[in-house]
Amino acid sequence: MQKIIAHIVGEIISSNEEAAHALYKKSRFGELIGEKIQYSLSETLFLSEKGKLEILSRNKKIPKKEILSKLKSFDKRIQIKYPVFKDLRERGYIVKTALKFGADFRVYDKGKKPGKTHAKWIVFVDHESKKLTWHEFSAKNRVAHSTRKKLLLAIVDEEGDVSYYEVGWVRP
Repeated sequence: MQKIIAHIVGEIISSNEEAAHALYKKSRFGELIGEKIQYSLSETLFLSEKGKLEILSRNKKIPKKEILSKLKSFDKRIQIKYPVFKDLRERGYIVKTALKFGADFRVYDKGKKPGKTHAKWIVFVDHESKKLTWHEFSAKNRVAHSTRKKLLLAIVDEEGDVSYYEVGWVRP
């Protein structure tokens, strides 16, 4: 597969190339917005790291080593969220942003596609050193319950390894 050329305009990263549309149809990378495929920051980092995406700003290529710092200027938490995105994608899940739910990601079960089915999990990402209050935990659980998704807490340690905790409702 040829490298996709994407352009950054403001905080939006998108491409109108045939290869971008093909990858979207096959693996659901990006979102179809009008005629273009628009990528999330995590998708951009992942595809760049895999050598599938080249990013241009004002028609000038952004060197691979500078991409993370550029994306950090848009999202200060990208370094904590990206290991979770990468791990889930490499396990075969489709991962999308969940900003409208106040969460980090929506995760679709293997073989399921956004738009055709609902996400299985809503994911909140935190570093292992962060303390979670009962109030915060309850709020996250309510968001998952109200969106009819399972709550998945993704905890990232100092080495970038991820542990997952699925939270569900139990009726005694």
